Amino acid sequence: MDVTTETFEDDVVGRSHELPVVVDFWADWCGPCKTLGPVLEREVTAREGAVVLAKVDVDANPELSQRYGIRGIPAVKGFRNGHVVREFVGAQSPQAVASFLDALLAPSEAAVLLDTLREQGELPEVVAALDSGDTERALAEIVERIPGAEPPLRDLLRRLAVALFGDLGPDHPLSVTYRRRLATALY
Repeated sequence: MDVTTETFEDDVVGRSHELPVVVDFWADWCGPCKTLGPVLEREVTAREGAVVLAKVDVDANPELSQRYGIRGIPAVKGFRNGHVVREFVGAQSPQAVASFLDALLAPSEAAVLLDTLREQGELPEVVAALDSGDTERALAEIVERIPGAEPPLRDLLRRLAVALFGDLGPDHPLSVTYRRRLATALY
């Protein structure tokens, strides 16, 4: 689907809370964009509705290009839960595009760690916070436990916090705030 500045919040950010959304930032005059477009379309179609493809014409939507730091095209950004979690720039091979999409669709490291914590009954307060959707409370609990934790638990807490930052995206306010707090707690 073609997306504009006016429809981006609903079509990409909002929709990415339901399904991953891949945004192809392109322009009509861009040769590599014309090469990559059909590859993206084919690979997204092969995933049978598990991911949505949105296209943004950078010439018609310069505000979006600026907001997402587009400096070269084609630029592809994968959104989950309202934030960019994966990206690449330039035309890619079908195999590279397939790998990008597979990684976007795979359970995140945070989801895998959370499943492990549930199975082992570890960190119930963190699990409960994440299950209720309160990522901030989970990150606060993680950072609070680090200073007194033994090395194996300390490493698990660090890995979980970093994985949550990955899910949130690097520019999310919680990532910015708690990355600093994590560094302080660790060092």
